[in-house]
Amino acid sequence: MTQTQTQNRKPWLSHYPKEVEPSYEYPKHNVAEFLVQAAAKFPKHPAVHFMGKELTYTELLGCAYKFANALQRLGVARGDRVALMLPNCPSMVIAYYGTLLAGAVVVMTNPLYVPRELEHQLKDSGAVAIVTLDLLYRRVEEVVPKTPVRHTIVTSIKDYLPFPKNLLYPLKVKKDGLKRDVSYGANVQSFLKLLHDSPGTPVRTEVDAENEMAMLQYTGGTTGISKGVILTHYNAVVNTVQASKWAYRKVPGKERYLAALPFFHVFGMTVLMNQSVLLGGCLILVPRFEAGQVLKTIDKQHPTVFPGAPTMYIALINHPEVRKYDLSSINICISGAAPLPLEVQERFESMTGGRLIEGYGLTEASPVTHANNIWETRKLGSIGIPFPDTAARIVDPATGEELPRGEIGELAVSGPQVMRGYWNRPEETAKVLQDGWLRTGDMARMDEDGFFYIMDRMKDMIIAGGYNIFPREIEEVLFEHPDVEEAAALGVPDKYRGETVKAFVVLKAGASLEARELEKWCRERLAAYKVPHMYEFRDSLPKTMAGKVLRRKLLEEEGSQGRPAK
Repeated sequence: MTQTQTQNRKPWLSHYPKEVEPSYEYPKHNVAEFLVQAAAKFPKHPAVHFMGKELTYTELLGCAYKFANALQRLGVARGDRVALMLPNCPSMVIAYYGTLLAGAVVVMTNPLYVPRELEHQLKDSGAVAIVTLDLLYRRVEEVVPKTPVRHTIVTSIKDYLPFPKNLLYPLKVKKDGLKRDVSYGANVQSFLKLLHDSPGTPVRTEVDAENEMAMLQYTGGTTGISKGVILTHYNAVVNTVQASKWAYRKVPGKERYLAALPFFHVFGMTVLMNQSVLLGGCLILVPRFEAGQVLKTIDKQHPTVFPGAPTMYIALINHPEVRKYDLSSINICISGAAPLPLEVQERFESMTGGRLIEGYGLTEASPVTHANNIWETRKLGSIGIPFPDTAARIVDPATGEELPRGEIGELAVSGPQVMRGYWNRPEETAKVLQDGWLRTGDMARMDEDGFFYIMDRMKDMIIAGGYNIFPREIEEVLFEHPDVEEAAALGVPDKYRGETVKAFVVLKAGASLEARELEKWCRERLAAYKVPHMYEFRDSLPKTMAGKVLRRKLLEEEGSQGRPAK
């Protein structure tokens, strides 16, 4: 293929920074080699910072080796699945890399899971061990007898707190009425004791990176119920390197990453944990996002990189005391997990002086496939252009045929970061992996320059009176109103139109707004058929821990109020 033909097929390549190549050779090794290599290059550099306590790369690697030895001593074999049900804390980082060093497979598990969800994931994955928090132990204890799990390993937030916080923590937990009682025994063991009793001798399991599974990452996926996404070591290594090459001005050994995105989410795992370790950066661990505390952390710890979800940036720019804090250390922010409103992007950049870009990905792609340029040409409202070695196109959802530029269709992607398939679900795999292309289930378009724009997920599209309506377009208009802090639009059943648009709105502190005023605002900015017919004002919107608004939850609540949910 000539250069001209390539440019015609991949118009985005002409917008690559000169520092970024369209293709790279990627190492084929265990993901945990990132940590081994960082410890060799930056042995005394802080790898993690947690509420005042730091671990150097030498210390972190030593703990990971101990954990790997502990797993092997417990009989966890190569390829066995180990569930990690933890917030962002040192134990999570240690258990993640230790599991991979031992040749086992990481199964990231949401700490918010109720017993039914947890039981499904542990059974489906066949996990033989789980690492969890003492505060979550009772939930785990209830489920474990119904699953293949043989070993429960329990850690605590206080395990890595500095003095005197480690002494005060149990008092705070007791005051808050939280339960930390754990029934230790042969099958329930202390995380710290396991490390203490295990040698720190190196364990570096060599893997067939392109074929051996590193992570079984659960997702609602592009269709159906929660499924395990098979991500190989190569998938994860490639995507970590791609993201690093894209942010080419980052300085190895110097960057400080604000880790507010949960690591159990694939976005946080790749662009925070793995990327920071690849570059010898410091992970500033945030167990739970709380805007006021995060502002204090930025002011005191001076992070340079802050990947996040739009709801995080929204919470920070609207915090009543945001002007009190120095946010100028932040250079790079990559927003994912949900659409980034333009107003939020502009306001956050003006407050920090850094760059906030929107990217795109999905669990099935490890997850990142697209991003805007950080320092060169970018287009507001766009998810940007495909990463190196990544191809994308817009296809007809029914036929799979490629559509002309500018037309709206389903986004399909291909690249070395794309999953091997769904765990034990060949039929589901066949639906989304077709001829080397991953069908994302997202409706999008590509402009003449090769920049892509997500309209919405196919399943979220509203069909009212025969018109296709994309919630994102409505939400952008709602966000532009000076009194609106958060908004979500979705379709609710309507006897006449099939569906009608309803807006769920959270107002800024102290603001007062009536539905008729908001409707007038929308009518001036949207075609009549897109204007919400219903408005509900709320104190908050239901979200995942990664900050994505749960439209499904809103629909369920709508149904419980007398309207059948879709």
